[in-house]
Amino acid sequence: MAFGFPIRIYWEDTDAGGIVFYANYLRFFERARTEWLRSLGIEQRKLREQTGGMFVVTDAQLKYHRPARLDDELIVTASMLEKGRASLTIGQQALLKPEHMTDSTATGPLLLCEGTIRIGWVDGATMRPARIPHTLLEQFP
Repeated sequence: MAFGFPIRIYWEDTDAGGIVFYANYLRFFERARTEWLRSLGIEQRKLREQTGGMFVVTDAQLKYHRPARLDDELIVTASMLEKGRASLTIGQQALLKPEHMTDSTATGPLLLCEGTIRIGWVDGATMRPARIPHTLLEQFP
């Protein structure tokens, strides 16, 4: 089951055409991943203080389907796709809430953007790849 995080679209998120600037979906995905981790009891600042390590994005692949616009309300999801010893692969989607759709035949959220994000574990001092601590890996579904 995917974790969902609500996001409203503001002026600062849009381009001159009034639609969400494509790179902002990466920001939305980052916020949702951070809140997903927090919902699992993993606070990134404390994690670095306690273990000396941290997650960094090592790969991001996005596909854009439809634009979001000013004042739209989205649900941005995060779910584990793959769990490895040194990295996690997270699937993410930006969905338009049904009440913001102009198509009256729609029955559920509309997919706007989807992505696969890989985050790797690194030593905070050297920024070199390292294994994710076993106790941390156990906290993931």
